[in-house]
Amino acid sequence: MPTTFKVGLVQMACAPDPKENLDRALARVEEAAHAGAEVICLPELFRSQYFPQREDAGCFELAEPIPGPTTEALAKAAKKLGVVVVVPIFERRAPGIYHNSAAVIDADGRLLGLYRKMHIPDDPAYYEKFYFTPGDLGFPAFDTRVGRISTLICWDQWYPEGARLATLQGACLLFYPTAIGWHPGEKEKYGAVQLDAWGTVQRGHAIANGLYVAAVNRVGYEKPPDGGTGIEFWGSSFLCDPQGVVLAQASTDQEKILLGEVDLTHLEDVRRNWPFLRDRRIDAYAGLDRRFLDEPAPKGS
Repeated sequence: MPTTFKVGLVQMACAPDPKENLDRALARVEEAAHAGAEVICLPELFRSQYFPQREDAGCFELAEPIPGPTTEALAKAAKKLGVVVVVPIFERRAPGIYHNSAAVIDADGRLLGLYRKMHIPDDPAYYEKFYFTPGDLGFPAFDTRVGRISTLICWDQWYPEGARLATLQGACLLFYPTAIGWHPGEKEKYGAVQLDAWGTVQRGHAIANGLYVAAVNRVGYEKPPDGGTGIEFWGSSFLCDPQGVVLAQASTDQEKILLGEVDLTHLEDVRRNWPFLRDRRIDAYAGLDRRFLDEPAPKGS
């Protein structure tokens, strides 16, 4: 395995036409590869505009199987370019069972596996529980040509448990493909705080776990065709190192192919000097598998 490799994050705006989005994503992956990226990540649900702004059963028509058209197109590109690609997908698993997923494709075009989003939000204009079945594959890591990586998705980025379990699977790099932004009516009052919290919590995962973290967001203003205030996606995609240092970051409003380097020697050095994994009290964490500690644990737990 190499001790360093270059990461490419595709921050893009998404059009109403899925084919146009796929064509643009393929072009961005090729551009990132030609710029030296060896592992490339696309934003959450990049094949469409962010449809969970409303509950509409017709949107299930956007889902596709895995393998399917999107993974096949990106697998062909990955093999041609010799790059690893993280491909977020609206997955049709079976009639009535759909997931917000990410496929990990190795540099030879092989589908290494899937991550299915575990934490599903239900907030104004983020009505994901209507569409997505919670994931059931845990928090896996994938052995790629460049190293062992993991991916979670968007709302997962607020939960330290997911980042920890991905780290314990051996990941050196954790991707968060994302679709997050401001409600226009809240931006002036809360926008700066929301954006700062989003970056801070992910940098905290990098520090607490001693790994690289990459957040990959979309940009642009998207409004449902049948009304609503819409969402202004805040971009700000970034890569940070195991000390939480931001190595590269995009703007809030421009498309960008963001490049940064992962250095496994640096990761090793940080973990030696900040040995958080060594000093965990794994004998003292009973209760983390319960919703709240307001009553005695069930017998046998």
